[in-house]
Formats: sequence, structure tokens, C-alpha cells
Amino acid sequence: MAPRSESPLMTTPPPKPASSPAHVRPGPDAATAERERVALGWLHTAHFLTSAPQLEHLPPVDLPEIAFVGRSNAGKSTAINTLTQQTRLAFASKTPGRTQHINLFGVGKQKVDDGVLADLPGYGYAAVPKEAKLRWQRVMGNYLMTRESLRGVVLMVDPRQGLTELDEILLDVIRPRVAEGLKLLVLLTKSDKLTRSEGAKVLSIVRLQAGGGEVKLFSALKKQGVGEAAETLWRWIHPEGPATEQTAEPRIQEE
Repeated sequence: MAPRSESPLMTTPPPKPASSPAHVRPGPDAATAERERVALGWLHTAHFLTSAPQLEHLPPVDLPEIAFVGRSNAGKSTAINTLTQQTRLAFASKTPGRTQHINLFGVGKQKVDDGVLADLPGYGYAAVPKEAKLRWQRVMGNYLMTRESLRGVVLMVDPRQGLTELDEILLDVIRPRVAEGLKLLVLLTKSDKLTRSEGAKVLSIVRLQAGGGEVKLFSALKKQGVGEAAETLWRWIHPEGPATEQTAEPRIQEE
């Protein structure tokens, strides 16, 4: 009698699970996801307050302020719009380096602001006249060193270039204030352009260079790191507790 052939089910090995793409990370746990959701909802309330061409024209505020800085073409405006889930809050000029005002945005739920976002001009664009560059270096330096309401700084860096000389100069300017408690977050924008190994390498390098600040990969296109960054900014403004819907009621503004 001829031997009985085995069933294909017995001889075919089970398929291997598909490997994850390089940029896919495990999702956050439920508690983290909730904090990020609330933080993003808070940032979504951002609205324009005022714009100033010079530091002396910038009104003082009695709310904690977070400044966004970075070289032209580092994706600063795109990152702000992504974090606030708005398309035109931060204006991205068609000619990089031409937007030369400090723009303030209020943020807070129930139409009561509890924080301020400051969008500072991009720096380092070659087509900007040298005189304008020097003027804005002075304005930004004075702002970062003397602004009393400044609680934290978000520095946008293109990870394919890493920290440039101008970025390092800016970090040197704020380093004394960081040592005194000023918060610092370096967002490595456009991280979707990197492989996983490239992202890990640039993270390690910039963490050493940042001098105590947080460093995160960020991609507006892939929405990578958006929730993490939003929750970080929430903590800066609300150090008294985590981002939840049960946080204390905001203070009432006098009319």
C-alpha cells in the first residue's frame, strides 16, 4: 500500500507575523493617551493675541509663556499648527526669514487663558540682510534672557542637519536660565525623513548637546511625537497636576 501523503495543513509552516515599519512605535497606555488627549484639546484653543516688531512693543503678561524658536526651514510654523490642530495659526512665509515679528497666542479652556505661546522669528536664512539678522539676534537674545513670564523654550531642529552653530549660540544664551529652572524641549522635526536607526542616533547626539533639556522626535506628516510634545507643554503650564478632565477649574478673569 502506498504511503498516505500528509495534509498540507501539517506540512505548511504558520506565517510569520509582519514586522512593524521603522517609524511605528507602540501606542501609549490608556492613562498616557488620556493625558495627551486633554493636552491636545487645551492647545487647540490657541488664538491670536498680539504681534510686536520689537521687544519693547511686546506687552507684559501675567501668564506663563512658552517660546517657539528655530532656524528658518526647520518646520517651526508647521509644528505649531500641528500641535494646535489649526492650519493657519502660525504664519509660514513663502520667503523664509521674512516673518520678523514676535507673535503671541493665548491658550486656555472655557475661554479663559492660562498660558501664552510665543512664536519667534526664524533665524539663519541666508537671503535676509545682515543688518536684519543682527537686529533680530539682539531682539531674541533680550527676549530669552529677560522675559519674566517665560516658562519654557521649544527649539525646532531639522535632525538631518543637527544642531547648527546658531542653534548652539541660542542654547548658550538660555543655558543660565535653564540652570535656574527654565524648561527646554528640542523637537527634531521632519523625523519621518529618518530611518529608525538614524532617529536613535540623532536623539543620542542632541541629548548630549542640549544640556539637560528634553529631546523628542517629531513629525507633523506622520503625527509622530505630537501627543508627547503637547503633554510636555501642558505640564510646563500646569505643574500642579497631570492633564485630565478633572483638573482644577481655571481662574476667572475680571472684566
